[in-house]
Amino acid sequence: MTIFRLHVKTLFDGQNYIDDQVLTISDGKITAFDSNTSQVDDVLEGLVVPGFIDLQVNGGGGALFNDSPSLNHIKTMINAHAKFGTTAMLPTLITDKISVMEQAADAMAEAIAAKIPGIIGIHFEGPHLSVAKKGTHAQEYIRPISDEEWAILERKDLGQILVTLAPETVAANDINRMVSLGIKVCLGHTNADYKTAQAAIDAGADGFTHLFNAMSPIQGREPGVTGCALLNDHTSCGIIIDGHHVDYVSAKLALKTKPVGSVFLVTDAMSTIGTDQTEFAFFDRTIYLKDGRLTSTTGELAGAALDMAQAVENTHIGLGLPLDESIRMATQYPANYINQSRVRGSLTIGYQADFVELDAKFKVQSTWIAGKKIYKKQ
Repeated sequence: MTIFRLHVKTLFDGQNYIDDQVLTISDGKITAFDSNTSQVDDVLEGLVVPGFIDLQVNGGGGALFNDSPSLNHIKTMINAHAKFGTTAMLPTLITDKISVMEQAADAMAEAIAAKIPGIIGIHFEGPHLSVAKKGTHAQEYIRPISDEEWAILERKDLGQILVTLAPETVAANDINRMVSLGIKVCLGHTNADYKTAQAAIDAGADGFTHLFNAMSPIQGREPGVTGCALLNDHTSCGIIIDGHHVDYVSAKLALKTKPVGSVFLVTDAMSTIGTDQTEFAFFDRTIYLKDGRLTSTTGELAGAALDMAQAVENTHIGLGLPLDESIRMATQYPANYINQSRVRGSLTIGYQADFVELDAKFKVQSTWIAGKKIYKKQ
């Protein structure tokens, strides 16, 4: 058994701020807290908070998951995002042909079997979406669900599976079938009316992908998918707080409407994270990065140039939320959504030792996954 003692000058455990705590870490888990700082293996001077959990990550480090759904690309993505505090993620496959989905599933199974730090499952964003709300997804690959997709979704070696779908394209009984398999089902890229969206919620879907974006809006005579998301208290919503996808006022409205804990941060990050990329190929288009915004040659937003540390800072500064609540939106709340709240999302005895050290400007100084230092700022 490997035992490591770490002196943390200031700790936020998910609920409280505590000074001069020593964490005892054994085999990747937190086993004790105490205040005896005389015998420690390392000291962290910054604010230590739970590691960030990102449930929608398309790429990073110059790698886009769709381009080469391989173990190496998965490693590249987690290493890139670890520099910005992400300690757990669902690599996300955008709508693509079935062969790419199969490759992605095989790569994820390999990553799960190899226990790659920070990789906890896969997010299939599509291909069962609405053409009217496809956003940057390739229309030629949007399709009804078939036995080939079911063969992938029924696999038990992929960790946590999350599926984003449009309820007008997937029958309620198929949604119920996914849920029975342990899949988390989110509504997104959908032009459904409220009634159709609510039927999907009644069938077991309990999430909404990038709230406000690529979904039918709330209107006076038709609440749409957005209205469904805001009304159903037991559902959760991912939200992109980058200053481009959602106006801060709209984000404040969602947080005022939804119960505390039911809105969590996602990045929807593309390959640019951790690189100096300013453009990259995406299917038959080119994506350009300018002023923090990713735009396709066809005009629409194409993912985000956002990392989790920046999302937390934007939430704290831009939305005016307390820092502790902003952190919970990147840690505890996504962990709750994917039923990992007894494993990660807070710094608690028995939980995995995933944490991030921040400086006074919320910049990541070091990132630790399962008690091992994955990144340290030079």
